[in-house]
Amino acid sequence: MAKHTPQTMRGQFLEAFKTAYALRNVPLPKPSAPDDILIKVDAASYCHTDYVLAQGQMPGLPKAFPHIGCHEFAGTVVSHFDSPSSKASAFKEGDRVGVPGRAFHPCGSCFECQGSKDPVGRDEKGYSIYCPHSENNGLSKHGGFAEYAVVDARQLAPIPAALSAVETAPLMCAGITIYAALKRCQLEKGDRVGIIGAGGGLGHLGLQYGVKMGYKVHGVDAADAPLRLANGLNTGARIVDARFEKAVDIVQQLGAEDGKKDRGEMGLDAVIILPETQAAFDYGMALLKSHGKCVVVSFPEDGFHISARDVVFRDISIIGSLVGSNRVLREMLNFSAEHNVRAITKSISLPRLNGLVEEYHKGEGGKLVIDMAMTD
Repeated sequence: MAKHTPQTMRGQFLEAFKTAYALRNVPLPKPSAPDDILIKVDAASYCHTDYVLAQGQMPGLPKAFPHIGCHEFAGTVVSHFDSPSSKASAFKEGDRVGVPGRAFHPCGSCFECQGSKDPVGRDEKGYSIYCPHSENNGLSKHGGFAEYAVVDARQLAPIPAALSAVETAPLMCAGITIYAALKRCQLEKGDRVGIIGAGGGLGHLGLQYGVKMGYKVHGVDAADAPLRLANGLNTGARIVDARFEKAVDIVQQLGAEDGKKDRGEMGLDAVIILPETQAAFDYGMALLKSHGKCVVVSFPEDGFHISARDVVFRDISIIGSLVGSNRVLREMLNFSAEHNVRAITKSISLPRLNGLVEEYHKGEGGKLVIDMAMTD
């Protein structure tokens, strides 16, 4: 361990479900396996999943209390295990890295790790972000709401010079999730895609990615603050207020633009569902033309009701999307740097994490980030 590294750190701990975070001083964690790397956390982003976990809505998680949350963070490499693997050795002390929560210590031998048929950027054999036996920073093991964290070198991505830690942290879950969902739409340039929930953490990034990928993007939301955020991005996407514009009217307008008369030819080629409401799901499905794709990212506790008629008579494909592989993660970061895709963020210091949670419940869109450089 580097000589300047302290022996203790501050961390924000959940000590029970449905309670506030508690700031505690604890010993520094240490790398315990060849792929382990100790990083100094520079920024940690708050995700909806952090709220779900804290409410006790993820069965079996966390494995124990007290628990440090956050599965989307960024930091700087501090030290390695005594005998590091080749993957770990590739990251040098001082390197800036992005950390998604998934796939800490995957088994390397299961169906997923040996090369499953994930169509969006499988990783090399022996590692998979879908490994059912792996740990997950911020969920099953400690995450980024602390000054230091132990991470797996295989899950990391180098941060491009154009991106700061605060800009990178939200991309480690929100960014990679919406980027991978867009790839699952399998669109061509000029195709139309709808982002349902366009003003939220994932949605406002999706607007930017979709436009920069060359798609005709329709962003849909139904609340004032997220709509203001989506409109304020000035991406060129069409922003729709679902409270006042019916899906059927939008479809008719698009049909008129294209000179189409048959319902099956009119509408969007794909939609991505981000909110957890049935109304949002139904609105997205109603926007699709025949043979379109509905990519579902949200997972409400009671699920969604799906019309068999949409699936059978309109040939709508309903596809789930969780996150992207490490290869796609690196692609997404480089794309973000090159095309100036950035999350709209509000930052706060680590001791004020509970205040950040209060901000989250206001539902004003964008992303909320702990910036470790901020003073108390």
